[in-house]
Amino acid sequence: MREKTFHVYVDSHDRSLLLQSLVELKNLLIQQGRYTDCVDELIFKVINAPLKKIKTIVGGKDE
Repeated sequence: MREKTFHVYVDSHDRSLLLQSLVELKNLLIQQGRYTDCVDELIFKVINAPLKKIKTIVGGKDE
């Protein structure tokens, strides 16, 4: 059985917010003396994720 993969599309603001949250979580785990391997992998994936331009339509007009 194949694993399900998910694709998340975020704008630059959401991407920076996501990275800041992951770094805060990593710092919290370090303070507690716990492993940060999973968080490190997520940070790496977010930083190295390819950028894809998507055309959005708001209110019937192209942006």
